[in-house]
Amino acid sequence: MTDFTVGDDCFRLDGKPVRLLSGALHYFRVHEAQWEHRLAMLAAMGLNCVETYVPWNLHEPREGEVRDVGALGRFLDAAGRAGLWAIVRPGPYICAEWENGGLPVWVTGRFGRRVRTRDAEYRAVVERWFRELLPQVVQRQVSRGGPVILVQAENEYGSYGSDAVYLEWLAGLLRQCGVTVPLFTSDGPEDHMLTGGSVPGLLATANFGSGAREGFEVLRRHQPRGPLMCMEFWCGWFDHWGAEPVRRDPEQAAGALREILECGASVNIYMAHGGTNFGGWAGANRSGPHQDESFQPTVTSYDYDAPVDEYGRATEKFRLFREVLEAYAEGPLPALPPKPVGLAGPVRVELAEWAGLGDVLEALGDPETESGVPPTFEELGVDRGLVRYRVAVPGPRQAYPLGASGLRDRAVVYVDGVRAGVLTEESGTLPEPVAGPAEVELWVESLGRVNYGPRLGEPKGVTGGVLHERQYLHGVRARGLRLGAFEAADAVAAVPFGPVEAAAGAGDAGRTGLFRGTFTIEGIEGTTGASAASAASGASGASGASGASGVPGVDHAGLELPGWTRGFVWVNGFCLGRYWSVGPQRTLYVPGPVLREGANEVWVLELEDAGEPQVELGPGAPVETDAPGVVQP
Repeated sequence: MTDFTVGDDCFRLDGKPVRLLSGALHYFRVHEAQWEHRLAMLAAMGLNCVETYVPWNLHEPREGEVRDVGALGRFLDAAGRAGLWAIVRPGPYICAEWENGGLPVWVTGRFGRRVRTRDAEYRAVVERWFRELLPQVVQRQVSRGGPVILVQAENEYGSYGSDAVYLEWLAGLLRQCGVTVPLFTSDGPEDHMLTGGSVPGLLATANFGSGAREGFEVLRRHQPRGPLMCMEFWCGWFDHWGAEPVRRDPEQAAGALREILECGASVNIYMAHGGTNFGGWAGANRSGPHQDESFQPTVTSYDYDAPVDEYGRATEKFRLFREVLEAYAEGPLPALPPKPVGLAGPVRVELAEWAGLGDVLEALGDPETESGVPPTFEELGVDRGLVRYRVAVPGPRQAYPLGASGLRDRAVVYVDGVRAGVLTEESGTLPEPVAGPAEVELWVESLGRVNYGPRLGEPKGVTGGVLHERQYLHGVRARGLRLGAFEAADAVAAVPFGPVEAAAGAGDAGRTGLFRGTFTIEGIEGTTGASAASAASGASGASGASGASGVPGVDHAGLELPGWTRGFVWVNGFCLGRYWSVGPQRTLYVPGPVLREGANEVWVLELEDAGEPQVELGPGAPVETDAPGVVQP
């Protein structure tokens, strides 16, 4: 039986000192058929371990509806086949720039500020979830012949709270559920974070992007003995909609990595490969020194300026990191797997069919509710998607300003069927006053829930009320359209599509809606790309969520929507995520396994202003080289 332990100055495997050279790769951000290739890239970079979070909300979006927790187990099995150890961070909170920090909306909606505390009701649902999830980890621990060597208790808790009772309970729960490998915590290298987030008897680790010597010095004040480890070495950063992209100089990042290793420490590169926020699961932040100011939604790409880019390709940062890591390898590093191959040429997809948003809502929406005040998304059970609110302005009355207080996040507003404006949290009043009587519709979209800081779990929708001058308008009808409604194989069968030309004659209603088109792809015989290598080695899960089997010689494509404004795209029923003309992201990543040889189908759900009825497919974004953007220190 293999034994992995925490020693006084290092990790030990069967008593022998080992250094963990780990990289973060989230199984839920990479198509399952591509896991093998991405794990091989980590090994080729010189890593001996992979780390992943587990998003509770992905696996239990509605209470009791537990979905495919076996995906974690399959990923850990793939890591073992790749010769990598594994670090698992099951939360229940994960941050990760993921919707709501991984907490389901039914949890934050019910418990509010009681989440991540000793609250008995919150702890009860966490325990039920962990007992469902953790068998996937327990049976794959290194002592049982699996790859799992470390499991985290909570996540960066010192950045949020100080409930030692909760943390010790959670550590005990992990043990009760059968976790026997060492447990650890991870926090920023600051006194208040380490005192708030550490647990007696558990290994404390630090998260930072530079200044290893100083960071470890702070860590040693709180933990005089035990192996040093940077559990999140931030080698890049994430992007927000409407902001400049963030980049980190490869040479500077490689120097920071070298400094960590020169301290004798272990490391987890965050991210080694970022992947993609498919399905509208991207989170959001709040600006300011305490993360409680303006709203900053995260883009669909989670490239993270990582050494292995979103498309699975080696970057200059990969080459430099490999040079650093090679000096700590026990033998020659593995060769790189085949480079992923993009779609050979451009493909223009004509969107020949259209259905208005109202018709889509009738076909796929939840039942409409009526109440005195607008219900939040949480009260309606909507995690990702939008809600249509309808309310009447009594009359006759003169024109007054009309707006929404507590709006999260963005609303397209119609008065008597005519587009009247777009409202946001910062700009919540229509540009022109509204007279009564009138019928008002607000189509409100959540742009992603906050995943870090004191605003974690804040509700979405019209959280205050609809105001006419100072008067609240009561008697609100609300109906949700969840992105999850599009997941079934025959999801759009009930949508009454008509010819796309009908959109042009539908007035303002034609500016939004669900557009559908088809395109054809032919395979390239005799190719040796990453998809061919995975198929040859019998990679599992190639059909993924789309039911597709891939196209020979095509590992990925890039999809663009020039002239379109904001919404979501599906290819063969697989949701690529959100697009938005504010940038900086212009190209959505299309995993090769969701494509089909022959006929393929695209759906575009436009929520603001449609462009010409076509989308463009191509080889995807090029490998980044000295791309402009904000420099991450």
